[in-house]
Amino acid sequence: MAVTTPGQRERLSPNQLAKQEQIVEAARRVLARDGLAGCTARAIADASPLTKSAIHYYFTDIDVLVDRAMAAHVTAFLDELREVAERHADPREKLWAVLESYLDSFAKETESAFLWFEYWIAVSRADHPEAIEAMLRSVTELLTELLAGVGVIDPRARARALMSYLLGAVVQQRVRRRPFATLREEIESLCLA
Repeated sequence: MAVTTPGQRERLSPNQLAKQEQIVEAARRVLARDGLAGCTARAIADASPLTKSAIHYYFTDIDVLVDRAMAAHVTAFLDELREVAERHADPREKLWAVLESYLDSFAKETESAFLWFEYWIAVSRADHPEAIEAMLRSVTELLTELLAGVGVIDPRARARALMSYLLGAVVQQRVRRRPFATLREEIESLCLA
């Protein structure tokens, strides 16, 4: 994901860094509410205590700001999943609780699924796959940890397969919702057999 350029963070004062983070958080809220097309400098300024000029001062490229905001979404999502995992001592219970929470998040907040796919399409069209790669890697790392905890062979390869399954399941759940018990059977045959 595009972030502040090397050396730029060192040139910004703590106050400026705080303002930059306010802008990222405002962009995150705008993205969740209005999607990628609605994430304009004007909309971000309206959602923050800063002006449109300040948005452009701190982020001369709106795509960098969107990348940072989407990265913040992923970080928050992973934090939530890790909190779910921490509620369980048994590794298998952790795995199932996280997977159910993952799928429920997209089922309950249907716009978030559209936002992810919309973003992924946009950065793919812009030939900017690093942003998607970083997101997939961070989620896959969590899945790898969980699968390693239950003792599967080659947890990284299985985590990549599980990630692909989950992406497809999010889309399919929009068309035809199936109970988690059904999805769990499919996941077991994919990852735990």
